[in-house]
Amino acid sequence: MSRKLRALAAAGAAAALCLTALPATADDIPPADTVVTSPNVTHVLNVPKPAPLAGTINTDIAFQGHYAYVGNYGGFSIIDIRNPKRAKVVSSVVCPGAQMDVSVYGDLLFAAVDSSRSDDSCDSTGQSATIKESWEGVRIFDIRDKRNPRYIKSVETDCGSHTLTLVPGRGADRHKNVYLYVSSYLPAPELPDCQPPHDKISIIKVPLRAPAQAHVAATPVVFPDGGNETQPGLLVPTTGCHDITAYPEKDIAAGACMGDGVLFDIRNRLRPRVTARTTDENFAFWHSATFTNDAKSVLFTDELGGGGAATCNETIGPNRGADAVYRIHRGELVFQGYFKIPRHQDDSENCVAHNGSLIPVKGKDIMVQAWYMGGVSFVDFTDPANPREFGYFERGPKANGGGGGIWSAYYYNGYVYAADFDHGLDILKIDDPLTNGAARVHSDILNVQTQQSYRERGYKH
Repeated sequence: MSRKLRALAAAGAAAALCLTALPATADDIPPADTVVTSPNVTHVLNVPKPAPLAGTINTDIAFQGHYAYVGNYGGFSIIDIRNPKRAKVVSSVVCPGAQMDVSVYGDLLFAAVDSSRSDDSCDSTGQSATIKESWEGVRIFDIRDKRNPRYIKSVETDCGSHTLTLVPGRGADRHKNVYLYVSSYLPAPELPDCQPPHDKISIIKVPLRAPAQAHVAATPVVFPDGGNETQPGLLVPTTGCHDITAYPEKDIAAGACMGDGVLFDIRNRLRPRVTARTTDENFAFWHSATFTNDAKSVLFTDELGGGGAATCNETIGPNRGADAVYRIHRGELVFQGYFKIPRHQDDSENCVAHNGSLIPVKGKDIMVQAWYMGGVSFVDFTDPANPREFGYFERGPKANGGGGGIWSAYYYNGYVYAADFDHGLDILKIDDPLTNGAARVHSDILNVQTQQSYRERGYKH
């Protein structure tokens, strides 16, 4: 567990002590360790974690062609999903370093490392960030050979890389370079490579023909006058961003920046410019963002309790640990409404809004989203003031207690892929009039933090 996650877990535990929940009735909670779904959702397959990574948790997912790339605190796995009903692990790379947020582009895989290591190698061990020689940042792998990925480069970044966002170059630069927007936070005076104030992001420039020359090309300050640091109920004050979602073809990005939600103009890839900023008294930790296909709205998530607390219960209610939908009106973020899963979870289950993606349905704003032990939710937020769940997948509480659940759930070419901490990769299928139109849309690549527009007849990249 990284120092960031330890801090969040401690804060989450403290929050949990303050949240004396009213237990849901026994009829509302699935039996322990049992899979339950809404009638329109099928659990197609579970792909267990491969043995080399069985002892560490799954995190984020990227897709390219017929492959899914599943991040894990211990490294990453490549899974052949050509036939989702018979998906299988092709290879796994053991290269520890939380949290291994992954993106792919061409023959390259980029992995975020947000735990202080003794060095940048895959044989490194955990080492205090107070030691100047410690390393954390981004690792780059050549994935041409799916059975034998090759580690080719590391780039150290201030405060590590909690998440990363891949942004292709613009215009003629598109075929020359990609850029990685690195989000990191929680500086401290005793950390030589993570000094306060840390109100910035790091941008890595990767020459596509010479990826070994990747380097930090810019460190733009997002909050020159400081971020939201004093709002009551914040998990931690704003010190950078947690995650950024870019929409490169529209030259915009949305930042979930701990205590702030922001919009960026990214026409100059190395000089993103904040164009709008908002806060929310119900948000404890701005965690991630998703634009609608037309980029007229953006949905932000709040990771109340840092992902370690039981917040999907009646006491916490529908407006905290939830999604918030904002219209983008005249360049400003205008609040529309909240969404939270209506299925109350057991008080032993950590549950909060987490990673999801759009389901490409023309004329609708449809999303699939992970909620840790709240499972996977299918959400229609076409009416942003009244979002609603219309399908779900979840497991009951763990028989032996403890946390876990689904970190990320993404739609890709007809199926939903969900990375579970412990159970591996769950593959789901939804059959519903709201989503059936998505079958006409096909993509050859999906990095969820790098949104692409879709059309009803599909697209190729």
